[in-house]
Amino acid sequence: METYTGDVTPGDPAQTRDLGCLTLTKVAVDPKMSNNSYLLRCAETGDQVLVDAADDAGTLLDLVGDGGLVSVVTTHQHWDHHRALAEVVERTGAQVLVGEPDADAVTEQTGVPVDVRLEHGDRVAVGSCELEVIAIAGHTPGSIALLHRTAHGGTHLLTGDSLFPGGVGATFGDADAFAQLIDDVEEKVFGTLPDETHFYPGHGADGRLGDERPHLAEWRERGW
Repeated sequence: METYTGDVTPGDPAQTRDLGCLTLTKVAVDPKMSNNSYLLRCAETGDQVLVDAADDAGTLLDLVGDGGLVSVVTTHQHWDHHRALAEVVERTGAQVLVGEPDADAVTEQTGVPVDVRLEHGDRVAVGSCELEVIAIAGHTPGSIALLHRTAHGGTHLLTGDSLFPGGVGATFGDADAFAQLIDDVEEKVFGTLPDETHFYPGHGADGRLGDERPHLAEWRERGW
């Protein structure tokens, strides 16, 4: 029986969900910001990819264990999503992947060179499995989401800070950025993925697209 709930807070044990080809392990770090980091592991090869080395390198490296780390994907340039990036990369030798428009900012803030600048539609390998890159501008210019399609038709989406239960990410009063974000989320996420899609944000609890879809017009009207 699956015990995964997705409700984790800093200091709690990580939770793991079996996605078939992949396992997804979610952990929360930093009591103040409560960022989520996700470790994806290929069931066939054991290759691992970390999404957002947000903080607390010790906790993240304990999750990685002896299995090594192929790459770290940073969902966007905001500081709270890459504070442990330099240490994790130094300790593991993992490649660094960032959405192209945010790549220079991540390097400037962390001192870590970006190995792969991701574009919309790119694929990120996790062993014999893959993640599809969805570019979602607005929260930052280079924010990305990562989509995994299971062999049985399930869809799982890691959204960074672009989509949460209850709304899209913050755009800090920038009306143009909000318009871009809500358009991208509506077109590229809700317009292409089914209601059964589970999504995993950069902070807080997970969600399901079908629960959020009825509120899209409300989000657009309120402007956040």
